Amino acid sequence: MKEFSRTDRVAQEIKRSLALLLQREVKDPRVGMVSINDVEVARDLSHAKVFVTFFSDDEERIKLGLKGLNEAAGFMRGMLGKSMKVRTIPLLKFVYDSTLVDAVRLTQLVNDAVASDKARHVDEGSAAAEGEGGKD
Repeated sequence: MKEFSRTDRVAQEIKRSLALLLQREVKDPRVGMVSINDVEVARDLSHAKVFVTFFSDDEERIKLGLKGLNEAAGFMRGMLGKSMKVRTIPLLKFVYDSTLVDAVRLTQLVNDAVASDKARHVDEGSAAAEGEGGKD
């Protein structure tokens, strides 16, 4: 069994702590409802990329939310410094992660294609049945 590296443990702790901070401390209206999907920490713990998803598909709201998060990054880093037991807290960079939005869109496209295909088969089946009924 592979042990988690130090950077993985720090990333998980940052993710957990940032989720609480965003919920309780960050009052910027630009941020709104946000979810932290992942955190990647550099080997030397100098930088951390925080991947987030917003509960909005409006590009302008997403840009404003990212701007608000990145402007609050210093504040959040300071708060992390008080709650985490590591010597240095990485610089935070918030990045929009469209994976969840893309997955929902792809699922919807697949569902639409399946429904369309089923409807086409039902139409073809009823047309064939009508054709057979007329031959009697």
